[in-house]
Amino acid sequence: YATLEQLDLIIIHQQVELLGMILGTETSNKYEIKNSLGQRIYFAVEESICFNRTFCSTLRSCTLRITDNSGQEVITVNRPLRCNSCWCPCYLQELEIEAPPGTVVGYVTQKWDPFLPNFAIQNANKEDILKIVGPCATCGCFGDVDFEVKTVNEKLTIGKISKYWSGFVNNVFTNADNFGIHVPADLDVTVKAAMIGACFLLDFMFFEHSLAGL
Repeated sequence: YATLEQLDLIIIHQQVELLGMILGTETSNKYEIKNSLGQRIYFAVEESICFNRTFCSTLRSCTLRITDNSGQEVITVNRPLRCNSCWCPCYLQELEIEAPPGTVVGYVTQKWDPFLPNFAIQNANKEDILKIVGPCATCGCFGDVDFEVKTVNEKLTIGKISKYWSGFVNNVFTNADNFGIHVPADLDVTVKAAMIGACFLLDFMFFEHSLAGL
């Protein structure tokens, strides 16, 4: 995952499964991860049980396997089954990031907040190193939705994760999602890997099955 070095923009584009759209069935998510020039650097595939996708939907447990252009797995994102209610603070969302696979480098954990989407990026020791704070409304029907990446004390914003909106016509016919991760170029690659994981979590929690797609 050294490819992430010196990148200050990471674009994540969900690939639309046409068969799933036609049949109305749940299919595993697939994503292209690109640099600012639009060149694909990674490909991500969700592994989850069909039962989980159908009945647990956005709450489902899954594993995202991220491979480079040679097909080698470089990052693994593990998501356990979790509660999705801000009124249940003891069992909120969490992701584990391995980079390379088998080596845990960080976590993304949801923080209890009754009003705003609130998450922490943690190191391998589960110590908070950055925060992600979203807006009150995440529908994004007529514009981008920005989740600000802040220092732990929230005094400085160092970047953002943006859900891009590109037009109503596309929204009606697909629920594919496009995101941009804006970060300092010299940010540690393990933190960038964790932010990619955070982007997937935001997609699952706020944008799947909504008109906020594409």
